[in-house]
Amino acid sequence: MRKSLVALSVLAATALPSLANAADYSDDIHKNDYKWMQFNLMYAYKELPRSNDAHTGHDYLEMEFGGRSGIFDLYGYVDVFNLTNSDSQDKSGSKDKMFMKFAPRISLDALTGKDLSFGPVQEVYLATLMNWGGDNGGVNNYFVGLGSDVNVPWFGKVGFNVYSLYDMNNKDWNGYQVSTNWFKPFYTFENGSFLSYQGYIDYQFGMKEKYGATASNGGAMFNGLYWHSERFAVGYGLKAYHNVYGIKDSDGFKSSGVAQYVSLSYKF
Repeated sequence: MRKSLVALSVLAATALPSLANAADYSDDIHKNDYKWMQFNLMYAYKELPRSNDAHTGHDYLEMEFGGRSGIFDLYGYVDVFNLTNSDSQDKSGSKDKMFMKFAPRISLDALTGKDLSFGPVQEVYLATLMNWGGDNGGVNNYFVGLGSDVNVPWFGKVGFNVYSLYDMNNKDWNGYQVSTNWFKPFYTFENGSFLSYQGYIDYQFGMKEKYGATASNGGAMFNGLYWHSERFAVGYGLKAYHNVYGIKDSDGFKSSGVAQYVSLSYKF
């Protein structure tokens, strides 16, 4: 669950010269088109939230995809948990065998044919996000708001989105979310492979107690160190949580702390 990191890596590796003019689509709305897909074999150690008596971790397979086509910018993934159906993993017995995130954005620059960039903001979007669990009574959230690509010193291009959350199960609005993601190659080897610092922040606030929130705000920050080649990537991530998903941290059920991730990826 690493947000649009690979999309940024594709841009970093293949399209850096065009980023300075990314918001000007007056000549061709398809000039920055690209697409990608990869599979990630991952293991999460002490992922939160979790009860104190849960097993320590779980494996999962992630199909991650995205790209750009005209006015549309897309990121998404599908996770399949506990591949061996092991009883010694914390996903054992869970109703949710799968989880899907689908995050299309519509470029307002490309849609209007106008350069809406200003200051460090390179491009502006109508941003949407959908989270679906594998069970009808599970996660079923829809987000809508404004998004942007921002040029940040040292980091380069950073995605920044602000959403309102609509809880489809309760048929009501339930707070807001601020999301940002980054991908920074910082060392390149002689063979062209490189190391990157990549990560994201998702922070929710204004969540309602009547829909189960025991904390009105909370979120997570992922910090990853990855080695990338043309076809493979190997990574380690440290993820910090604070009252994630609006669940207040307690002695019996932890929602604040850190978790560790390792991954092996193949890029198509």
